[in-house]
Amino acid sequence: MLLHLLQSAPVEFSPDTLVAKGSQLVETIRTTPANELLQGTASAVAKFGLKLLLALAIYVVGAWLIRKTKKIIAKAFAKKQSDSTLASFIQSMVTALLWVVLILAMVGTLGINITSIAALLAAGGMAVGMAMSGTVQNFAGGLMLLAFKPFKVGDYVEAQGYFGWISEITIVHTKLITTDNREITIPNGALSNGNIDNYSSRNPRRIDMKIHVQYGTPIEDVRAELLRIASQNENILDHNTPGAWDPWVVVNSLGDSSVEVKLRVWATGAEFMGVIYWLNETIYTELPQHGIQFAFPQMDVHIKN
Repeated sequence: MLLHLLQSAPVEFSPDTLVAKGSQLVETIRTTPANELLQGTASAVAKFGLKLLLALAIYVVGAWLIRKTKKIIAKAFAKKQSDSTLASFIQSMVTALLWVVLILAMVGTLGINITSIAALLAAGGMAVGMAMSGTVQNFAGGLMLLAFKPFKVGDYVEAQGYFGWISEITIVHTKLITTDNREITIPNGALSNGNIDNYSSRNPRRIDMKIHVQYGTPIEDVRAELLRIASQNENILDHNTPGAWDPWVVVNSLGDSSVEVKLRVWATGAEFMGVIYWLNETIYTELPQHGIQFAFPQMDVHIKN
């Protein structure tokens, strides 16, 4: 009787079932002769030991297969030179799923009813999912960023109101370093649904400088001086660089108080901001030295007696 009870149907994870089986086991032990009790216990332990050895064998083989699968996935991504963040994420996800399958196989081998465990996991997963809806959104956003690659580590971007260099991309958030050396962490959910201005993705980049000079200033003098200034900076590109053009100057508009002249040059993404700062300072310093004065808003007032 005891042997039949110990070898009965797989364990059900239900309070009522556990209480009933516990009461039945106590009653059986109380009424069973000692020699029969000892014999039944030894037989049950032996059978459970065999199941335990089989479960351990499944674990050893399964763990080896999981390690081999991880290596195969890593080699496949390395061969295709895929994005390291995407490769790491897929490898981790596949490994986690394989471990879940292995654990369920071991539990089933021991005679535990995995249906009840699956129901508990499903209920717990639903509760966790509802509590972590924001995290799930960031997870989905991370997948979108990994799939479409609007930027990579090292790019200078504007996103969610911040300017900075991308320092880290994870599956739930992205970190960037601002120009004043702050580290900003942006959730991938908001990042994937917002505007992203990537200043590093295209090379070379065009720079348009607008200079306001006084009416009556000879435009040829302004053009010659601005082109001379542009030729002094080795980071300003010309037509010899694919995608770039020689610097040029045009009259962009005629304002109420000034003539707006535009200087257009090209520079690499890495030197873009440096060229802008250099042009601002050099134009401000050298144009007046060559008789070209900047204009400013003014109003002529005529008084009649």
